[in-house]
Amino acid sequence: MTKENELSESLEDYLETILELQTTNTVARSKDIAEKMDIKRGSVTGMLKKLAAQNFINYEPYGYVTLTPSGKKIAKEIEARHIFLKDFLFRILGVDETEANKAACRMEHAMNKETFKKFKEFISTIDACPHRDNG
Repeated sequence: MTKENELSESLEDYLETILELQTTNTVARSKDIAEKMDIKRGSVTGMLKKLAAQNFINYEPYGYVTLTPSGKKIAKEIEARHIFLKDFLFRILGVDETEANKAACRMEHAMNKETFKKFKEFISTIDACPHRDNG
């Protein structure tokens, strides 16, 4: 994505939530999104319109919400970053799992692709170290 097409943290959270609901229920509805994100249903409508205008979701008022191929690609990238970061915080740093999940949700938006790639390479190096568990 180019700089002008970068999504806000909020829009990324919507894509991630829609992916989760779509995976569980095949489709998402605005009321499900509002419930999952713990926000008012009226707030969801405006964001869904923005995502639809950018061709990240298929959306009709009072209908189902599904990710387009480009929306699904972005959502899966966000989800993968979240899972990786949560694993790092929980498994390597020993952060409480609930707190690791919350922190990963904030961190997943802060790293650009290049920084995240380097972070993953660093963690792979740590995981491969034969002396890692020898204290």
